[in-house]
Amino acid sequence: MCLAMIKTSFSLEADTISVGDVISTYSTLVSQGGKFEMGLCTPNYYLRIWYRKDPSWRAVWVANREKLVSLSSELRISDGNLVLFDESKITIWSTNVKSSTTSQSVQAVLLDTGNLVLNDVSNSTNLLWESFDNPTHTWLLGASLGYNKVTKKSQVLTSWKNSEDLAPSLFSLELNPSAISFSIMWDGSKSYWDSGSWDGDHEMRI
Repeated sequence: MCLAMIKTSFSLEADTISVGDVISTYSTLVSQGGKFEMGLCTPNYYLRIWYRKDPSWRAVWVANREKLVSLSSELRISDGNLVLFDESKITIWSTNVKSSTTSQSVQAVLLDTGNLVLNDVSNSTNLLWESFDNPTHTWLLGASLGYNKVTKKSQVLTSWKNSEDLAPSLFSLELNPSAISFSIMWDGSKSYWDSGSWDGDHEMRI
């Protein structure tokens, strides 16, 4: 379960993590309109985002899919990134961005779209990282799936193993840039389903 217990002085309804704030196990962030919530929850300590009114806390985005953390884990801003540390202060997950922005001016905000964004306090439109660009297994309204020609990487949705084990499973959905089509892949390389050629822009939205 997720109990609201934030270790800093900001409100229980806070949607933002700033430098110096620490989110611990059972802590939550709540988007400004109260639509989405984020925290480290039991059973299994995943850093997840879920619909706040969903009593099952079913995840729509997960940070540490491949490695669980423990009761003593912490989420905070470190060196200009949002970082999840385990009880030994070892990095389990990070936004892992390199920016000229001063690390002291970085904040992370949970939006009412379900998008978790890392931005510059002095210019909130300057997005350094966002969960919509790094989906896990759920495609949220307003997000897109596409192919980045610069990094040569596709945004990929990967199924979870089951409702309790959110680790990546065998099925994934992504854009095939060579065929300009969307494919469901099995075991990373075997085609399970293909949309056929895509006539519009090289992304899909809902």
